[in-house]
Amino acid sequence: MTTAGRVVGTSLLVVVLTVGAYATADAYDVVPGLVTLAPEPAQPAPFPTAPGAVEPAALTPALADLDPQVPVPGNAQVQALVDKLVADPRMGASVGILVQDQLTGDTLASHLPDEGRTPASTAKLVTAIASLSTLSPDMTLPTTVVKGDGNRIVLVGGGDMMLAAGAGDPSATEGHAGLADLAAQVAKALQLAGATTVELGVDDSLFTGPTLSPNWATSDIAAGFVAPVTALAVDTAKIKAGEYPPRYADPSIAAAKTFAARLAEHGITVTGAPFRADKPSNGREIGKVESATLDKIVHHFLDTSDNTITEVVSRLVALKEGLPASFDGASAAVLHAVDVAGVPTTGAHLVDASGLGAGSYLPPSLLTGLVRLSTDPAHPTLRDVATGMPIAGLTGTLSDRFTQSDARGMVRAKTGSLPHVTALSGTVLDAEQRQLVFAVLADATPDGGQWNPRAAIDQFVSTLAACGCR
Repeated sequence: MTTAGRVVGTSLLVVVLTVGAYATADAYDVVPGLVTLAPEPAQPAPFPTAPGAVEPAALTPALADLDPQVPVPGNAQVQALVDKLVADPRMGASVGILVQDQLTGDTLASHLPDEGRTPASTAKLVTAIASLSTLSPDMTLPTTVVKGDGNRIVLVGGGDMMLAAGAGDPSATEGHAGLADLAAQVAKALQLAGATTVELGVDDSLFTGPTLSPNWATSDIAAGFVAPVTALAVDTAKIKAGEYPPRYADPSIAAAKTFAARLAEHGITVTGAPFRADKPSNGREIGKVESATLDKIVHHFLDTSDNTITEVVSRLVALKEGLPASFDGASAAVLHAVDVAGVPTTGAHLVDASGLGAGSYLPPSLLTGLVRLSTDPAHPTLRDVATGMPIAGLTGTLSDRFTQSDARGMVRAKTGSLPHVTALSGTVLDAEQRQLVFAVLADATPDGGQWNPRAAIDQFVSTLAACGCR
């Protein structure tokens, strides 16, 4: 074989061996290629169907709609019940009553329905409707911390007066947001920046004017029926546990002292006492917690008749309407809001939003208008007012009333109690399942406290619940 032949043969052999070696490597997936000895892969799973693309199942309502064919109680029979209540000596000499059909709004019976009377805590219905008709039900109230110059941090109140001293409870309304959670965020941010010592300012300037209404009795303040209204507080400024304990005179500073203690638990030392300071205009937010949603807050103050939280919510309405977040601004704002919502406010005057102060007047027709609006399917955002009112014999301020009555569980109503004032406004389902709306205001009840006028009103409402009245 010639030299040229040997070269060609050798080259071909090298190519063959190289190709064979590569094919072998390809078969064992050492190098890329089409040949493989690996088992055939399984077929891929089908592409998942997006949950949003699935047709929703039909919802089964927990309660059936009220039957519009159910007979309406007779006017004469209901008027006789109203006249009997007006004449009851337990009610005193100044009584206003209105009973309407919930579905049609027709008046079934009344006594001076358009004359203003002291509403006590039934005034909270005004704030409830005003807030949910002007603000988002999903709105929350933030409590933040902003880094200022040097080693200053500022605790900024956004209206949450139900902060927990420790960790927040996401399932709760009271204590939904906690200062321990806020302190953990702030401490982490400070430590990352190499800071372990700070001075603590407090900005509670969201609300303006006096924190206590001049129309509130000093005895009510001393009894703990209300706290000074500020832009932040721990547990509604309660000094100790209880429904009506003493309250801190300065809820914002008291909350800041609690926050300083929480910071210390995370290794941050606060030098000196907390003080008031403006939020830094160009400061960086280093911590934030948020309250429960507004609809849950409204439910809370209706069920418990919490004066302080009602005043807080009314100030949020004032801010929304461009009015001062004060007693005067908030009172004007909530009345304006319900008027815009479609409930006439003729004859109405409020000195505060909670009904605690002397000098407020609301007619029964305004209260029934608010209740009817809350039950109107055309206004679903207001339904939390209807469902937030206490249930007779079961919840809130009605838990100890109607307990031996057939009306137990059939009445949802807002209570009202002041010295010589007893009120109740809400809905009642009669024996034939017709829903009625009612308001009873008595503001000159005899001496002896709440027991007698409450018993008279409860007997009246129980009779409405027990009869078809035709």
